[in-house]
Amino acid sequence: KQWYQRRVAITAGGYQLTAMANRTILVDNNTWNNTHISRVGQAMASPEEHSYTIMKELDVDYVLVIFGGMSGYSSDDINKFLWMIRIGGSTPEGAHIKEGDYYSSSGEYKVDKDASDAMHNSLMYKMCYYRFGEVMTEQGKPTGWDRVRNQEIGNKDFELDVLEEAFTSEHWIVRIYKVKDLDNRGNK
Repeated sequence: KQWYQRRVAITAGGYQLTAMANRTILVDNNTWNNTHISRVGQAMASPEEHSYTIMKELDVDYVLVIFGGMSGYSSDDINKFLWMIRIGGSTPEGAHIKEGDYYSSSGEYKVDKDASDAMHNSLMYKMCYYRFGEVMTEQGKPTGWDRVRNQEIGNKDFELDVLEEAFTSEHWIVRIYKVKDLDNRGNK
């Protein structure tokens, strides 16, 4: 509980943090401001560089995602991500976010090698799957095997540019990232 009391987080399940740590959360399931929710959806659906601009605009220090690929918990943020994409693209600022860009070429919602570039490069994908490509989740399956989606993730070898991992729970359900402070030239 004490760790959560340090900073504000951006999350789809913020009501839990509000209750646990008595902190204001940017978005939770009770947020009514569609423009505000859309900005958060845009941050999650965008590549890191674009997301960084939005996170700084919203004065975000930490970002939290719920991830079930290790444990098999299916109510995670990857399974809710299509709603973030839809809401992110619902305002004029998010008009560049198109739901179809996040489906595979065969029109499926995938995280494997057939997933779209938009999916592989989204902040949500990167926060959920950072370092996951190194992990063995089931005997007889390759590293990076997502136990919820029953797929081997398609983008295993990447680094984070604007975030650094601050906390990952034992079974990877809670993942928290610190937004890096970059100078005005984008250097770390």
